[in-house]
Amino acid sequence: MAEHEHSFILYESPHRIIKTLNQLAEFLGEDRQASVSREISKMFEETKRGTLMELAEYFESGKIRGEFVIVVAGNTDK
Repeated sequence: MAEHEHSFILYESPHRIIKTLNQLAEFLGEDRQASVSREISKMFEETKRGTLMELAEYFESGKIRGEFVIVVAGNTDK
């Protein structure tokens, strides 16, 4: 996936979101752009955008609830 030029989507639980973001940053690069959406189509819907490392740091600093959708940008270095 590190070389793939298309974006991809992952669904993740609150128990694994931080680990997944950190692993994605490790294997795809800390500066890869992504977004994380929580509780899509519900009252407390939230979307954060940034690099994988920024998103991992954001979710490490707060209480994690809900189901998550991660959208990771494709490789634009080609």
